[in-house]
Amino acid sequence: MAEFDKTKGYQAQEEVFFDDGREIELLHFVYGKPDIEEVRGSPSRVLQAIDEFARTKKYLMNVGEDKGRIVTDLIAEVKPQTMVELGGYIGYSCILFGDAVRKAGGKRYFSLERNPEFAAVIASLVDLAGLSEVVKVIVGSSDVSIKRLHSSGALQHIDLMFLDHYKPAYTTDLKLCEELKLVTPGSVMAADNVIKPGNPPYLEYVRNSVQEKRQALEKSEAGGGPDARFKDRTANQYAKRQGQEKLDASIKGNPNLVYESKLTNSFEPTGEPDGVEITRCNAELKQWEDEQQDIRYGLRGGRNTDPRGLVYKPLSIKPQAQIVPMD
Repeated sequence: MAEFDKTKGYQAQEEVFFDDGREIELLHFVYGKPDIEEVRGSPSRVLQAIDEFARTKKYLMNVGEDKGRIVTDLIAEVKPQTMVELGGYIGYSCILFGDAVRKAGGKRYFSLERNPEFAAVIASLVDLAGLSEVVKVIVGSSDVSIKRLHSSGALQHIDLMFLDHYKPAYTTDLKLCEELKLVTPGSVMAADNVIKPGNPPYLEYVRNSVQEKRQALEKSEAGGGPDARFKDRTANQYAKRQGQEKLDASIKGNPNLVYESKLTNSFEPTGEPDGVEITRCNAELKQWEDEQQDIRYGLRGGRNTDPRGLVYKPLSIKPQAQIVPMD
């Protein structure tokens, strides 16, 4: 991994580092630039202005150049027609990735942001960057927005999803997308902040085998709060406006999806170590209810059966996924 370029480092992250007026200050800073007419219609110039603010004025919780490059490379590879981001903040990732999706031939980039003030900042900067035809900003909690987009027919499949919102909701929102069949074989997920501040439940879920996920589902207990493995600061990050967070424990997901997941180490824009977890959905497994049918058709113990007694559906997807441990 290359070293962090300290000359591009953001201001240090303070105790209070968002939702204190800096987001509106950013808008005034960008629109007050003397070369604003040259900035219009240029995603790269808008991103440069945002970076300048974060480097010289106040810290912004953006994905930044280093981790952003991991995802833009992924976009160029996957060429998603539809990409979804959970958590837009002020629009940095939305502009960076929305532009990459457009260049890759994609049609739609959904940015889901529950804070209406942040969403307004996103919409303003997206318009300034000239990306309004590709990017659609959705205001509301991520789970409600996902359900609404799906039920309206606006979102039928997710080719690539970027998770960068409330950390305890990563797993429940992924499971929701599984249940709605938005995430299926061929879908790819990129999850930010899996080192800083960390996300043990999400990493466990996407790295578990089908059998392990099934067993966990059988043992799961009702509950609605954040996983106890999250630090209080992470679990209560949005309590100022949202109050006590409640997650929908009734969401079971689809444990039969086979994921190949790997961590790519990188840096926060401040220079602190972090990483992006890239997860690819490679197949969906099922367990034959009738063992005799397996024997009759020569499936049990054959080349399409794994040691756990599971067989692959004929999805024309590579039949074996590799779960890669975190570095």
